[in-house]
Amino acid sequence: MSKPDKLLAIVRARTAWGAGIPDWVVALATECDRTSRAATAKRLGKSGALVSQVLANIYPADLSTIEQIIRGVLMAETLTCPVVGDLASDSCLTHQRAPWAPHNPQRIVFFIAGQNCPNSRNGGSHG
Repeated sequence: MSKPDKLLAIVRARTAWGAGIPDWVVALATECDRTSRAATAKRLGKSGALVSQVLANIYPADLSTIEQIIRGVLMAETLTCPVVGDLASDSCLTHQRAPWAPHNPQRIVFFIAGQNCPNSRNGGSHG
């Protein structure tokens, strides 16, 4: 990529989001400029199309989950988990999405704690 091309993601994001661009979108655009959109999408476990839609401020669904992933993966932000204490925000989502396993004591603890967890993204199943 030539140097002018590397500015494209942040310029695109600032144009689409305007003055109120969230810090996590800036982090996403910065990572895209540092590496590539495809590499950033892979790092996030998401598609390049999703990354493009977020940068262009046209993503049609709720952004809270992708924000939490970006904050964990790209911004190294943590949450306070009622089970394990400080936890990267993207790791919190990984725990929430893990399948129910009644033979796994940790899954049971996450399920019980998640009933009232403020970090829950899936109806309080686990946090």
